[in-house]
Amino acid sequence: MSRPVTGTTSTAPSARQVWTRVRGAVLVLALILTGGLALATFRSTDAHGALDPRSADPQGSRAVAELLKARGVTVTLVTTLAEATAATDAGTTLLVTTPDLLTDAQQSTLHSAMTGSATRTVLVGAGRASLDTLAPGVTSAPSTPVEERAPGCALPAATRAGSADLGGERYETSPGTPAEACYRSDGLPTLLLLPGTGTGSGTGTTDTVLLGSPDILYNSHLDQRGNASLALQLLGSQPHLVWYLPSLSDTSATTDTPADDTTGNFLALIPSGWLWGTLQLALAALLAALWRGRRLGPLVTERLPVALRASEATEGRARLYRKANARDRAASVLRTATRTRLAPLLGVPVQDAHSPDRLLPALSARLPETTADTRNLLFGPAPADDATLIRLADQLDALEREVRTS
Repeated sequence: MSRPVTGTTSTAPSARQVWTRVRGAVLVLALILTGGLALATFRSTDAHGALDPRSADPQGSRAVAELLKARGVTVTLVTTLAEATAATDAGTTLLVTTPDLLTDAQQSTLHSAMTGSATRTVLVGAGRASLDTLAPGVTSAPSTPVEERAPGCALPAATRAGSADLGGERYETSPGTPAEACYRSDGLPTLLLLPGTGTGSGTGTTDTVLLGSPDILYNSHLDQRGNASLALQLLGSQPHLVWYLPSLSDTSATTDTPADDTTGNFLALIPSGWLWGTLQLALAALLAALWRGRRLGPLVTERLPVALRASEATEGRARLYRKANARDRAASVLRTATRTRLAPLLGVPVQDAHSPDRLLPALSARLPETTADTRNLLFGPAPADDATLIRLADQLDALEREVRTS
């Protein structure tokens, strides 16, 4: 068992060993970061400046804003509900780009401002979340693809514009609700004008326009078919246009939310797709853990297809112990092998080789003058570090040699 020491042995893992152990985790982390950055870049590129009158992106609306200004219409961009309601007066058109993002309290405030003034209100993509409050008597039907559609109504703005790219939300009105329905899909309109009876200085001039999709306002679609004509007529009927882009920084969005409900506020900002994706990843991780940790029964010994030298097998097992930091297991193997070899030399039956009450008295009788702590060597605790394990192996080797030569 003894071996000559040919140099200094380091028990610390080398840089190559450390890299071999962690490279899998580093690769997975790098893939996740790369995918996240790519997804964020893709999404930010596609959705940047959507319906923003300052944006020249394909989904921006700078083109229609500039055309309105050229026709003498003043365009004012607002991002808070207070600014939007303050501008609702005679001679103004209020455009709300994403009404479904408004909270219930915001919708109620906006509806009060709409019914209390002579302002035309254009709601883009209004769905179930906002119709009950902002357009009573109107319900949302399943959406339809955006494509070229004919007016199919007597609304002057629609008949002058002709065919336009409309779709998205479709609307149904309750019996008795006056409305002008245009650009139908399967019988349901994607553009709906609700005449109003405003109570402001311009009594009787207030109306609400429901636009099923925002495509006619995009820079990329404005020059197609009658999109520009329809957009200019809907938004340019008054000398002043207030362009309302709801934002998360608007303090009015938190007025109806408890101050201590920080968890709900945070989760509300996470798209539902990410929540479902996280759940799927957790399920996949659980299945992977079950797959890797499965037990199909006891281990079965098999004969090796080739002969291995004992030294190679010992060295290989030692490397596995070292990689797993299994000093306790390595020490147990060394002590068990030593006790098994000492028992026949001391006249102790092999079945009693691992009993300290039988083995230690025989060992003391054989080596009465030994200074070694035989109990600690043969039945002691696991080594605390690699240096102690190496020292234990040398001491067990020396003890066995002393017994053989005594």
